[in-house]
Amino acid sequence: MKKLASLIALGAALSFNVFAQTPAPAAAAAEKAPTAQQSKMKTCNADAGDKKGDERKAFMKQCLSAKPAKAATQQDKMKSCNADPKAKTLKGDERKAFMKECLSAKAA
Repeated sequence: MKKLASLIALGAALSFNVFAQTPAPAAAAAEKAPTAQQSKMKTCNADAGDKKGDERKAFMKQCLSAKPAKAATQQDKMKSCNADPKAKTLKGDERKAFMKECLSAKAA
């Protein structure tokens, strides 16, 4: 009798432990964030709207292959700051101050 009670208790303990450690497959799938490509596909599909056939194919190809806009490099900023007419008229410390402000400004 003691053995039977021990086996039942052991079986119950193991069954609770198994259920406590196993995540639900649906919950695990819901927590996974979409990849960048999946997000891009969703956006392109929404933008395609009611296009059909070859027009939709061409639009999706162009949309999915589009690269994001490149951020301005330090060299690009330097060129635009130097091209500013104000930079050409300033000298010495005034020019340094202007260039520092211009180069640290966020790209438009």
